[in-house]
Amino acid sequence: MGCDDEDDLFHLDDSSMAFAASEPVAPKPFRPGRGSAFALRNELNDRAFRYAIRHRLLHDATPNANPSIVFGPDPGGESHGNFLDPTYRAIVADPLWAARLTKAHTAHRRVWPRAAWRWRELDAATSSDALLMNIFCYPGVLEDRAMRALLGIEPDARPEFGYKPRIPLANGRFDRTEIDLHLGSLLVEAKLTESSPGPTRRALLDRYPGFAEALEPRLEETIPGYQLHRGILAALAEPGNARFCLLADARRPDLLEAWYAILATVRTGDLRCRLQMLTWQELARTLPEALRGFLEEKYGIVPC
Repeated sequence: MGCDDEDDLFHLDDSSMAFAASEPVAPKPFRPGRGSAFALRNELNDRAFRYAIRHRLLHDATPNANPSIVFGPDPGGESHGNFLDPTYRAIVADPLWAARLTKAHTAHRRVWPRAAWRWRELDAATSSDALLMNIFCYPGVLEDRAMRALLGIEPDARPEFGYKPRIPLANGRFDRTEIDLHLGSLLVEAKLTESSPGPTRRALLDRYPGFAEALEPRLEETIPGYQLHRGILAALAEPGNARFCLLADARRPDLLEAWYAILATVRTGDLRCRLQMLTWQELARTLPEALRGFLEEKYGIVPC
């Protein structure tokens, strides 16, 4: 159901510092897009809006053609609408984890004056980094044997977000662009509503000496999936038998297809065995009940 006046949609409740609607109405319809990334983004923003209204959480919407829901922290700093409470408390208690919360949202300069906070990247309802931290910062989640077995990680593995690998370049330097999560010997690239891996100039991949060593030669001038190739090369460059995992949503068949197309070009069985793709839905099977319930309500992620 549409809404003719944005002021009827959001109002500031001074007692709770929460943006909420007087009635749980849906936001203005999102413009339909092509591809599963657009469909999932629309679904997650609709879910986020309803979640914010139901729980009376501080939230806003980006002022663009396809608005995204943005959550904020409560005034006391004890909770945040985009995170489950135990997860958020664990994040703010760890200086390295808490630093991830400070990265500015791309639309923060256009924030509406009535918003009571400065938007951050992890405030966005569609943030894959926020989803990743909701899971892996949840207290005790890595103590579960099924979780560790699924990921193939060591019992003492500790999450490190925004890990910077050292991928050798042909000029003798290193590419240190961030990988979303470093977990023991595992590197994880998390995806949610990001667009499908687009075409990349082959020259960009040719900068990496490991590219020709690890994957079959490609004659095309453009090769899709630069970020996925980078993750594979990062695992190859790490000491020991490091592994790489793409963590994506089962509602993104385009990402699954792109991943398996790249996997088919891997030269050796040894490297292929160090590569993995999991869905959030598969991972959800191993999670505590409270965390599973949160993921289902807010993200529509149901264990499979």
